[in-house]
Amino acid sequence: MSNKKVYILLTDTGSIFAKTIKLYTSEPYNHASISFDGNLTQLYSFGRKYPTNPFIGGFVKENINEGLFLNATCAVYSLTIKKADYYKMKQYIDTIEAQKEHYQYNLMGLFSILFNKQLNRKNAFFCSEFVASVLKQGEGIEFNTPPSLVKPCDLYDAANFELVFQGRLRDYNKETIHRPNLSKICSPHTLVSASWSETGAFHS
Repeated sequence: MSNKKVYILLTDTGSIFAKTIKLYTSEPYNHASISFDGNLTQLYSFGRKYPTNPFIGGFVKENINEGLFLNATCAVYSLTIKKADYYKMKQYIDTIEAQKEHYQYNLMGLFSILFNKQLNRKNAFFCSEFVASVLKQGEGIEFNTPPSLVKPCDLYDAANFELVFQGRLRDYNKETIHRPNLSKICSPHTLVSASWSETGAFHS
């Protein structure tokens, strides 16, 4: 059985809001998205639905070539997965997308994570909570905390993710860079991080 790859994209827009959050988090990235293609053309997350309104959010399909992503810095990680796990993850996302009007951005959960308090809300996610929930559909992908407490920089520790790119997001598809020996660049024990940029709901 052939294998597939899953990609996680961690981003920081450099906006005033993101910089303010970083005063409290000290982590380099504040938004997480997931994709199944190396060009990140199909990118999924939970975030703001309208670029000018950070308070109305939900399931979103993102475009790395527009909006606040244009000035974002990023890290891209990849993981080789079994074909069966790929289909499980895709089906999980497709089910949410088909019912996306019933899903909300988990703003309350985002605030709860500031205090390391778990808050599970039905049909609601913040960005890294969503990505973690997708990854958990795969065999052998586990987190030390429930998805509602997973921060963007916790995601790659769930399995043997490889850092394949780090830099300006707008340069990602212009360069063919594979850096398997790059150290992971997120601080491992920071209290807060989850969905804070301005490419999504509050962000996600």
